Amino acid sequence: MSCRQTNMLIFKYMKIRNLLLPLLLCGASLFLHSCKEKSYIYEVNELEVSPNNSDKNKEKTVEQYVAILYANMFQQALSPDQQVDLADLIASIGDKQIAFEAITAKMITDPDIQLPSNEEMRTDVSSFVTDTYRRFFVRNPTEAEKEYFINYIESRPNVTPVHIYFSFATSNEYYYY
Repeated sequence: MSCRQTNMLIFKYMKIRNLLLPLLLCGASLFLHSCKEKSYIYEVNELEVSPNNSDKNKEKTVEQYVAILYANMFQQALSPDQQVDLADLIASIGDKQIAFEAITAKMITDPDIQLPSNEEMRTDVSSFVTDTYRRFFVRNPTEAEKEYFINYIESRPNVTPVHIYFSFATSNEYYYY
């Protein structure tokens, strides 16, 4: 190889190096930039989420259950004589769950019960559901609970306030405060 050919090779090498070096630096820069961990800051308040009924852990006594059930159904206080009679009835049955369901069924068929009409329920289902939660569980429904009951009521034309009230009065959450 002649000196001229060697110089030409060196020149070509330097020319290629001068072209590749900026490309390599640019590629490395892009690679390093893309490897950086991006952090986004959203101004969201931290919130501890727990079920609405999570603090209800004390079971109602028979007397409490009967008195609260009567007040929820009739919107008035239960007389002491009636409360004693119902407590004795529950004790005589033995199974509290069955006794509570039987008493609830009897109360819900009483003509003096204070229920919204079927028309009132269907006119504003959202308000009916919210009012029912407040009446029986002393809390507002979660959005999921509200949507569930709205869809349930709207998709079933035979469901009446009697059915909804009975289900709330015999639910597990209603037995606790």
